[in-house]
Amino acid sequence: MDYQSRSRVPAKKKWRDRLIRWAQAQPTWVVGYVDEVWWSRLAQPTMHAWSEEEALHLLERPPDKHDPEPKALACYGVVRTDTQRVWLRFVQDRPVSTLTTQFLAWTCARLHAEGKTTWVLIWDNASWHTSAAVRTWIREHNQRAKRTGGVRLLVCRLPTKSPWLNPIEPRWLHGKRAVVEPTRKLTARELTQRICDYYGCEQLPHLSKYVP
Repeated sequence: MDYQSRSRVPAKKKWRDRLIRWAQAQPTWVVGYVDEVWWSRLAQPTMHAWSEEEALHLLERPPDKHDPEPKALACYGVVRTDTQRVWLRFVQDRPVSTLTTQFLAWTCARLHAEGKTTWVLIWDNASWHTSAAVRTWIREHNQRAKRTGGVRLLVCRLPTKSPWLNPIEPRWLHGKRAVVEPTRKLTARELTQRICDYYGCEQLPHLSKYVP
């Protein structure tokens, strides 16, 4: 019935889809999906392999209490719909608001160097995406971009618990399968290099929340 309340999800989806289509038609706009992922040095991805003798089984490696390196590495990633390229930045510790704003600033700088003016940023509702610190940073960044030039951010949030709407998700899965090492445990540096090589990214210093 017309007088009954209706979900706002379809309306939000239509608005998001219209914005994406319009942005993709603008030469100085970029649509980019952002997500974070953990790369484990111990856990192995699910894989299927054909063998005449026996099936290949990838087993999770036991942790070593004497190993000084982290068990897993976290990184931010953005996939652009215009080039289908993935940009990565690894982080120390885990994703937090401070590291999120550093990643956004780094990505905006790279896009600005290409002559882009607007980034339609699409991501989920993780706490480090929706925090007051990140929302304030985005607002102030857009004000500076309007005054002095730069890449403006238009934020679109994906519905809760809908990872299939983010096209970077399957790229994470393919990447984990591509960099796996069945015979030994990779060092953190080896794992990082394999990941960067797979995505064609430069290996840059890790983002740190201790950097002002």
